[in-house]
Amino acid sequence: MPRIILLGPPGAGKGTQADLVVEKLGIPKFSSGDLLRMAVKEGTPLGLEAKAYMDRGDLVPDQVVIGLIEEQLRQPGAAQGWILDGFPRTVAQAEALDQTLEKLGQPWERVIFFDVPDEAIEQRLLNRGRSDDQPEVIRHRLHVYRQETVPVVHFYQKSEGFAHLDGNRDPAAVHADMMALIGNGIP
Repeated sequence: MPRIILLGPPGAGKGTQADLVVEKLGIPKFSSGDLLRMAVKEGTPLGLEAKAYMDRGDLVPDQVVIGLIEEQLRQPGAAQGWILDGFPRTVAQAEALDQTLEKLGQPWERVIFFDVPDEAIEQRLLNRGRSDDQPEVIRHRLHVYRQETVPVVHFYQKSEGFAHLDGNRDPAAVHADMMALIGNGIP
């Protein structure tokens, strides 16, 4: 089963496409954002700590996010394949993830980068209507993305399993290209 990392700016369609793949292939999806929002909703100490960062549009510290992801990858269902939606977000997280995956014997097989222009991202996020999707927070998130996450794209671009996907198209076209990458590129 496939082990896939989806990268791209917030609002690029990673979650939507991951959900479609999960539905087709029956593998789990792990989104750092969903895991963090769940921890915030449950009011756990980790969730309360994460909330302060999320409300400002800043990245939650690596050790918090990596701990949540590793916990999920250790679940029995993850041994058959998984999708990481929007993680890793920093080079340090990418390096820690690679070490964790090696330790678990679950190396990633494909990294797919969703490329979408900032203007389209801003509009998508404003239309999404979450409480943290305010114009100033969106601009800050995109700035943080360019500083922190774009280097992750460069980190993985050197790898054979890296693929670039134009995410600024009809979701059905994006999905068809993504399934072709998954179906044809993973043993």
